[in-house]
Amino acid sequence: SLSYGELNRCANQLAHHLIALGVQLDDRVAICVERSPAMVVGLLGTLKAGGAYVPLDPAYPTERLAYMLADAAPVVLLTQTSLVEKLGSGLPTVLLDTQTFDTCADNNPGTHARGLTPHHLAYVIYTSGSTGQPKGVMVEHRGLRNLINAQIEAFHITADSRLLQFASFSFDACISEIATTLCQGACLVLASREALLPGKALLKTLQTQAITHVTLPPVAASALTPDADLPDLTTLVLAGETCPPALVKRWAAGRRMINAYGPTESTVCATLYLCDVRNENAPPIGQPIANTRIYILDAQGQPVPLGVAGEIYIGGAGVARGYLNRPALTAERFIPDLFSTTPDDRLYKTGDLGCWLPDGNIEYLGRNDFQVKLRGFRIELGEIEARLAQCSGVREAVVIAREDIAGEKRLVAYLRPQSGVELVPAELRQQLAQHLADYMLPSAFVTLETFPLTPNGKLDRKALPDPEQSAVATRGYEAPEGELETLLVQIWQELLGLERVGRHDHFFELGGHSLMAVSLIERLRGAGWLLDVRSVFSTPVLAEMAQMIQTHQGKPVFVVPPSRITEDCTILTPDLLPLVKLSQTELDTIIDTVPGGAANVQDIYPLAPLQEGILFHHRLQEHGDTYLLNSLVAFDNRTRLDAFLGALQQVIDRHDILRTAICWQGLTQPVQVVWRQASLSVNTFVPVSANNVLAQLQAHTNPRQRRYDLSQAPLLTADIAYDPTSHEWLLALGFHHLIGDHMTLELIIAEIRLLLQGRTGELTNSLPYRNFIAQTLSVPVSVHEDYFRTQLADIDEPTAPFGLLNVQGDGEDVSEIHIPLDTTLARAIRNQARRLGISPSVMFHVAWALVLAQTSGRDDVVFGTVLLGRLQGSAGADRVMGLFINTLPLRVSLAGRSVLEVVQSTYRDLTALLEHEQAPLALAQRCSGVTPPMPLFSALLNYRHTQSDADDTTWDGMRLLATEERTNYPLTLSVDDLGEGFNLVAQAISGIDPTRVANYLVTAISGLIEALATEPQQSILSLSVLPTAEHQQLMNFNATQADFPQEALIHELFEQQAARTPDAIAVVFEEQSVSYDELNRRANRLAHHLLTLGVQPDDRVAICAERSLEMVVGL
Repeated sequence: SLSYGELNRCANQLAHHLIALGVQLDDRVAICVERSPAMVVGLLGTLKAGGAYVPLDPAYPTERLAYMLADAAPVVLLTQTSLVEKLGSGLPTVLLDTQTFDTCADNNPGTHARGLTPHHLAYVIYTSGSTGQPKGVMVEHRGLRNLINAQIEAFHITADSRLLQFASFSFDACISEIATTLCQGACLVLASREALLPGKALLKTLQTQAITHVTLPPVAASALTPDADLPDLTTLVLAGETCPPALVKRWAAGRRMINAYGPTESTVCATLYLCDVRNENAPPIGQPIANTRIYILDAQGQPVPLGVAGEIYIGGAGVARGYLNRPALTAERFIPDLFSTTPDDRLYKTGDLGCWLPDGNIEYLGRNDFQVKLRGFRIELGEIEARLAQCSGVREAVVIAREDIAGEKRLVAYLRPQSGVELVPAELRQQLAQHLADYMLPSAFVTLETFPLTPNGKLDRKALPDPEQSAVATRGYEAPEGELETLLVQIWQELLGLERVGRHDHFFELGGHSLMAVSLIERLRGAGWLLDVRSVFSTPVLAEMAQMIQTHQGKPVFVVPPSRITEDCTILTPDLLPLVKLSQTELDTIIDTVPGGAANVQDIYPLAPLQEGILFHHRLQEHGDTYLLNSLVAFDNRTRLDAFLGALQQVIDRHDILRTAICWQGLTQPVQVVWRQASLSVNTFVPVSANNVLAQLQAHTNPRQRRYDLSQAPLLTADIAYDPTSHEWLLALGFHHLIGDHMTLELIIAEIRLLLQGRTGELTNSLPYRNFIAQTLSVPVSVHEDYFRTQLADIDEPTAPFGLLNVQGDGEDVSEIHIPLDTTLARAIRNQARRLGISPSVMFHVAWALVLAQTSGRDDVVFGTVLLGRLQGSAGADRVMGLFINTLPLRVSLAGRSVLEVVQSTYRDLTALLEHEQAPLALAQRCSGVTPPMPLFSALLNYRHTQSDADDTTWDGMRLLATEERTNYPLTLSVDDLGEGFNLVAQAISGIDPTRVANYLVTAISGLIEALATEPQQSILSLSVLPTAEHQQLMNFNATQADFPQEALIHELFEQQAARTPDAIAVVFEEQSVSYDELNRRANRLAHHLLTLGVQPDDRVAICAERSLEMVVGL
């Protein structure tokens, strides 16, 4: 042991020795020693000499130590005899174990006289770098001094305290432990590496050394046995990783337990939170320490609202100087503090996610690095870990995304169980499924006794083992039976990356998803077996799926007839077109529309049902086109614009639908004609003036005025203009819905991205749209007719919300509103859908039915639902460009049915509708009892999955200015499924407020979800769609209260008037008149006569008289 006096003298002697060796202010001094008092002497001696110490852990590999020495370029190396050979440094070396400096002066060096200030370096600590090489963080004295003051106060350190030095010397927590202890006169307890091993060794050290204060990473604290007796421990600080709630429950009672947060770049600690044992959730990271500022900002650097996630930025005294020898990285991570009025203040960009809580504390949400994108969904791994930590028997949880099979990323959970608990993957997955979306459920659960740690005591995610077969959430293995089950097992194992699958396993529980289902169907088709997407979802258990496939066998397999037009064909005849019947005259008429004639014709085939409907509306309109989508994009230079247009032309060249024109004039049926070559026409728009170029370009390309010649491919347009005000090139990109839908646009953008990035090798083979047309036309019309007659035959009136019946509009008077759904409601919708085993889309369909019922006065409603159109498609339907979506009627009967009944029946009806997803809408209408031209419905619901790639750097230098899409329906509600949340887009014709419509839907689905949770058997029609504000508004219409004589009778009011104006004329009849006084006297005489006749109150007296004065007297 060393007293404060002895320690100070040794440190002073070393400091004088270092000064004699030439150490100057800000010079770096490397220290590499085993854990011992010499370590503290070296640290203090370096600081006293005005140098900055660079801690090197002797346990590090020789290669890492060599790199750190070379990068730090210290002027002196402090070490011990046993480590000289390992370090192999040619630097001036001081051996701390021999104390060759004990003859030096032992007084305090005059550091202030040497010019040492709080802005000089105190230390340089190396942390892991994304490049694989560690980076040195330069921390100044001012940050360290601020930390010491804040932690002494927060940790309640006194001269009687005993603090354990636990952290590795090369970890920044070490300086916190040493400095806060020694600056408060407390006792610093050092222990050997072996004595600090998490578990029994650490527990023994804490007990035998009577430790009062210790800072541990959560993994080390978790290793302490639950029944450990630590009567001396008054303060436990957890730092370095997320603190599980179980640790708080175990250790917070009877002592101060603090959750600390802070990266090395903010001088060890930036926030502190005093844990409360009564809190069931993971503790927040607290509030900023003294002289520290925390900002939680969005991607644009703006503060996010309360409760909204953003990136944590740290400012104030603790912000480090930067990274040693890394000026570019320093500039990237240490940015100007635009919120501070002090010049040169900076913020450190942590890469950590957090949000402000209402009480001013901060909730830590994990690393940006730990946010993964899986099958288009953004997933925060920390959220899954938090839910896992709440599962029965789980002590700690870590989730990572693994890609053990190229292109197949999956989530794997690693768990430490509570003592004596055996964790079962299937049960864990079932518990998680109550709270998380399907795509957030891990496909494997690996149980570990301990988690691998880095040298700094943090979790080493890279060292987590590969999951074994037992880690998968299987249902108890039973071998497959028969050829088909064996084949399914092989395909499942390949797709899911598993070694063993049993006949009772569940496709989606093992990690399957909808896109993988398409691959499953294609592989089965290649082996000669038939299965559709609906069956994958309805029979996800392997044995049941095999049985379903057996029932499909015997059905004829449709084979698409190949195109007979060869590449060198210059003469076309009808027999070369297997998908359409045309006469030679009709064929010649078509060829005349194609530049280059027959040699430029690749194929000709009919239109899809929805294409026919769009063409019908196009021909009805004289001006503009409802089905034109127009997008406006700005580019920072012409080169970038040209690159984008070039990439778009390459995409057009690859896909037949983008080189397709539509012909109908002179034909018995409209057809689509695929050109071999179709160049995108790029038109340069010349504005009238340099002002408002964007507005001029918008007006020039307005879909309300512009019409395409549909007989000329491609059905895309590009109009460009230079805006001298913004110094940008503007692009108005037109796209006709005849050649694509929302998914087509996503596929186009995806290919443009790959082309711009030079990743052409990742482009998949283009697939023809003709296969979809052929398969659609192969289904007999009678199949669709039978279904829709059953559904709609007794519907003889349209469902017309607000009385809207015109479905032939051009979208001219349609207004639009976007509303994000509350996150709590969104989560509740997903939870209820998961509990019922249905898609969230069902909930929105039922809620929309409620809205239409209450706005149309009907309890049996029909509305259009927009279907993806690809589930029954041919091979690769998820990768084909073209118009696949279709609108079909859905009937929802509400009368006399409970909430649960309607939800379940709507799910069944939507599932059945998928088998007819390409039936013509006109056919469905014909099968109803509604007589044309009256529409069957006038409202649509469009439920669609939407992905966002706003963070993709491919689009740097480009920005989307506006996009416009119109509808011919007077009332449309689109629901964008964003993976976690939902966005509502309401479109309504003039006179109907779209915000009001969207609020109706929000109210309806809120009531629906609450009813499902609390009273699912209540009547569906008991749910209201009126928001509280509108309900109150309606109530206010009846606020007509006014003062009047409550007890006065009608005849008494007349008597009062007669008394006030006795001579005024009261009644005039022809030539006769009577005053108020006279009328009153005549009425009184009659009243007395009636009383003598026995008339009592409430008796009825009949009056039958011609219009006269007597009539009034009698009354």
